[in-house]
Amino acid sequence: MTINETQDELISDFELFDDWESKYEYIIDLGKQFPPLQEQYKTEENIIKGCQSKVWLNAYMDGDLLKFEADSDAIIVRGLVSMLVKVLSGHTPEEIASANLYFMEKIGLHQHLAQTRSNGLLSMLKQMKAYGFAYQGRTVNSES
Repeated sequence: MTINETQDELISDFELFDDWESKYEYIIDLGKQFPPLQEQYKTEENIIKGCQSKVWLNAYMDGDLLKFEADSDAIIVRGLVSMLVKVLSGHTPEEIASANLYFMEKIGLHQHLAQTRSNGLLSMLKQMKAYGFAYQGRTVNSES
């Protein structure tokens, strides 16, 4: 599935809900279903700067695909980062670096999140795209 197809799927999922209370519940459910990051990756170097909550992001190459694993100590933030991982993980670094992420705007996240959470979401996205730029041209066979 392409990055845009995954974004469109998320947009469709959110269209099923009539109000923001239901959408927040859905984000929380996504966070609860998201697999936890292994403790060995919850390091200071994997913490995303600019987030009010603690958010850890681990990136690694699997063949020519860049994959992400993440976690947060806040359940709603865990749901937010799970959406970014779902959209971006498992694509080439070039696709990730050049991706136009429109799902957050279409869903209305920036209008309904507190400013600090919205800034944190942008910090998560910025870090994932930075990994995309950093890993361009690399092919590594490794598991997390």
